[in-house]
Amino acid sequence: MAKPAQKRKTPAKKAPAKKKPSVAKQSAASEEFALHSLQDAHESSPKFDADVDQMLEFYEQMLLIRRFEEKAGQLYGLGLIGGFCHLYIGQEAVAIGLQSALNKEVDSVITGYRDHGHMLAYGIDPNVIMAELTGRQAGISKGKGGSMHMFSTEHKFYGGHGIVGAQVALGGGLALAHQYNEDGGLCLAYFGDGAANQGQVYETFNMAQLWNLPIVFVIENNGYAMGTAVKRSSAETEFHRRGTAFRIPGMDVNGMDVLEVRNAAEVAFKHVRDGKGPVLMELNTYRYRGHSMSDPAKYRTREEVQDVRDHKDPIEAIKKLLMENGKTEADLKAIDKAIRSRVAESADFAESSPEPDPSELYTDVLVEEY
Repeated sequence: MAKPAQKRKTPAKKAPAKKKPSVAKQSAASEEFALHSLQDAHESSPKFDADVDQMLEFYEQMLLIRRFEEKAGQLYGLGLIGGFCHLYIGQEAVAIGLQSALNKEVDSVITGYRDHGHMLAYGIDPNVIMAELTGRQAGISKGKGGSMHMFSTEHKFYGGHGIVGAQVALGGGLALAHQYNEDGGLCLAYFGDGAANQGQVYETFNMAQLWNLPIVFVIENNGYAMGTAVKRSSAETEFHRRGTAFRIPGMDVNGMDVLEVRNAAEVAFKHVRDGKGPVLMELNTYRYRGHSMSDPAKYRTREEVQDVRDHKDPIEAIKKLLMENGKTEADLKAIDKAIRSRVAESADFAESSPEPDPSELYTDVLVEEY
């Protein structure tokens, strides 16, 4: 009788050897780490260690912007300021926190049309800013720029631009100039959550990273752009992630806390000054008034605005810290009184200054060839 055929034993399968990650994957992982390293550094570092004098300076600077803008609103209502007028009330901690960390000898700044606060943060004379708002010859742009187009090349402040997002591309040019001249400076380019969706912004991101430009992109996210909530207009609402596709590290910052802003600025500026390329900062902030003076802001409730004023106001926050460190209510009221007086003086200066001579229409149109 024939024996049944024996089944052939199949050799046991060996577990596949674990492959080491490829050089490309290792590189991608390190790049991913680098993209988040600035945020980690910002979150892990202690809040900017300001002494009482420094906090008092921040308080005075923010209060000057607040009172100046309130006065500008009044003058607009009286018809002394024409055209558009975009107030910075509520966003003061952004400009003060960032610009206090700049090297004003070499660094440059460029922004959009909500520019009065940035100029005041630079320490520029309120008289010439108010004179510009009211279209007077003594204004910083000879009364021809108005609210949206203020310049001070002396302070390396390059506007004040009315075309949404245009200043970002120009900021890339300023950064290229810093690099070309090897002056050690960086460009601080501000834009808003609405402008963040403009195509030229991403063209500039790409070139800035390709050319390793010394630029800090700052998105002032006040939540509503010109009047549409971020969640209704932007597919990606975490704006600090917008540079990821270009390998630009991003930072998510509370723009209502001047000490946190200053701390974040130091982290970002060091990265750029060390030659590591551009940084994208999202400053989450809030404007109390409409987009411009002609905006009734009916797209949000009064209760929402009041809640921010009551619980997140940047000036009240630093005021509380000052009182915890020995300053009295009387001390701070005296500062407020002096600032109100200074702002009233700037308004009087503007109202008493002459308008530009009609011949000024024909100046500053062309650059003379030398």
